[in-house]
Amino acid sequence: MKQFTKHTVKNSLKRIFLYRACLTRLKLLGVEKVYSYTLSDETGVTSDQVRKDFSEFGITGNKRGGYDVDELIDKMEKIFHRNKDHNLVLIGMGNLGTSLSRLKEIIDRFRVKVAIIAVPEISAQEVTDELIQSGIKGIINFAPVLLKTPADVIVNNVNLCDELESVIYYVHNQMKSEGTKNLDLLYRGTKY
Repeated sequence: MKQFTKHTVKNSLKRIFLYRACLTRLKLLGVEKVYSYTLSDETGVTSDQVRKDFSEFGITGNKRGGYDVDELIDKMEKIFHRNKDHNLVLIGMGNLGTSLSRLKEIIDRFRVKVAIIAVPEISAQEVTDELIQSGIKGIINFAPVLLKTPADVIVNNVNLCDELESVIYYVHNQMKSEGTKNLDLLYRGTKY
């Protein structure tokens, strides 16, 4: 049975991305051992949260000796299956009709399990249905619509318009707030 599917990436997984980027930077600087409080300072979370996130993914360390940077990076690479090759298919706005007729052949030939959809809203569900029939199990959806998929298909919706508008919203609110603060300072400095 198809249902609207919206897969939300867990916050702990998002933080693992942050930790990995931090560790990669520290490794380039020659750091070999790291403590949870170091990752805490670099990523803006508490050291307890770092340890909790690591525990969730089976990452353990030594309280006195910290974590070995190379081992941490290796464990995180395994979490994301970076030690394997992954073929992806990208369905864009080109000649969609022609592309769809060869889709199953390409997916089968290259054993593709993940697809990226960047098509207009009107064709997104049709493309999704075709992908699922061809064996796709995970979709990154850039189309501005929620897709109906079976429960065993992972969908991560990325709406760039929403992301852009949210940044614009926060920028304008920050500017308005800063403008109000500046006006307050101006009025306080003015004598009547």
